[in-house]
Amino acid sequence: MIQGIDYAAIAPPLILAAAALGLLLADAFDAPRRALSLLSAGSLVAALIAVIALASGDRRATFCLPDGLRSGGPPSCSYVADDFTLLFQGIVLAAAAIVVLLSLQEITDSRMPAGEYHFLLLAAVIGALALVAARDLVLLLVALETLSLPVFALTALRRYDGTASEAALKLFLVSVISTAVMLFGISLVYGATGSMHLDRIAPALADLPSDLDPVASVGSVLVLAGFAFKVAAVPFHFWAPDVYQGAPLPVAAFLSVVSKAAGFAGLVIVLAIGLPAYGHVWGPILGVLAALTMTLGNLLALRQRTPIRLLAWSSVAQSGYMLAPLAVGSHRLGEATAATVAYVALYAVMNLGAFAVVIGYHRLRTLDDYRGLARRGPAAATALAFFLICLAGLPPGVMGLFAKVVVFRATVAGGVTWLAVIMAINTVIGLYYYLAWAVRLFGPSPSGQERDTGPGLPVRAAITAAAAGAIALSIAPQLVLQAV
Repeated sequence: MIQGIDYAAIAPPLILAAAALGLLLADAFDAPRRALSLLSAGSLVAALIAVIALASGDRRATFCLPDGLRSGGPPSCSYVADDFTLLFQGIVLAAAAIVVLLSLQEITDSRMPAGEYHFLLLAAVIGALALVAARDLVLLLVALETLSLPVFALTALRRYDGTASEAALKLFLVSVISTAVMLFGISLVYGATGSMHLDRIAPALADLPSDLDPVASVGSVLVLAGFAFKVAAVPFHFWAPDVYQGAPLPVAAFLSVVSKAAGFAGLVIVLAIGLPAYGHVWGPILGVLAALTMTLGNLLALRQRTPIRLLAWSSVAQSGYMLAPLAVGSHRLGEATAATVAYVALYAVMNLGAFAVVIGYHRLRTLDDYRGLARRGPAAATALAFFLICLAGLPPGVMGLFAKVVVFRATVAGGVTWLAVIMAINTVIGLYYYLAWAVRLFGPSPSGQERDTGPGLPVRAAITAAAAGAIALSIAPQLVLQAV
């Protein structure tokens, strides 16, 4: 079967693919690190420009089945560049560009091969871009693996660091298990519906014979398990703290923001387009997972004494908030998915900013080392305090407050009041560890504390960009709310 390809629709991942191959060739000829970094960052900016150009036009789709194979409607397509796709692709590319800035000093300090690092990073971003545009289960799975596999190598790229190797192994093992479970679920859904395209699966599930209902129900749940790993939801969460601590810090930031955003995009696509008829099955399950994820994440974050592990458990808890609106099932699903997307977009800015400051002051190993940072680095300390307040959902971090309000409203409107109560309790728990860290920044410095050299220019640029985004979205959060 011959398919036409809309190259404009796939321009963002295509640009990055060409750049990734160029990076490999340039690295083979011993190109300087600065040139490789510029090529990597430039390709991300070029892909972002392509996304903006696509956003000004109409919906585009490619890799479509011929019209004759589907009567009474448009052809089913595997790759769709609609508003949802372009919004998430913009988030992924902007966050990845900041990760490149955060990586420049890390590559030098850790003596990592720059060409391999940037190639693997771009390959993972290509997987994320394809994942948010995928509209059939095969492309979703391939994109998910394209996102995951390079991250294993990135985590272990400090080849003589045993902690990094251990972190990569844990990530690999959990990923393999979740992929196997997801593959089995896809086979069950395909067996029940006879289709891989989500827009064909949905009507098939709505009219499914009763004897196939158990098969489709189990398949739907197993498909969601693959995404539960990607977003670090219970019980697929336990890799997150060790991997965040063992991986290079920019890779941990990538996992926390880019990988998580793409995972939630894929989850929303599957639920809203392919499985709305089974909302009564996956809705209660996601409600329980959301409650367990946010509670476990917040309780364990209370016990952390290092910034990376605190951010790791905080990231797990934040996944619980993002999952909560989806617990409504098929009831008011449009409002629920919009709430989750809004939270993911706002979370990406504030969490990436917190990681940027931690990377800039990576010599501060414990939370107590951050005492008095406001005197040694007032700008960075103020930015970190603002990011933490946003994550806590307190004014003046209005963007975080609006994110919490949006998911609360969607959860209550969907009738899942018990989950909203658990969210309220967890929000109070989260206030403690976020504010406890923020208060340390403005306390007295520990005795014998050496003066910090502060972050380099690329990291300062990343902090500034994240802070500008957080301030803009706190002043005008409707920019994201109207977009979703």
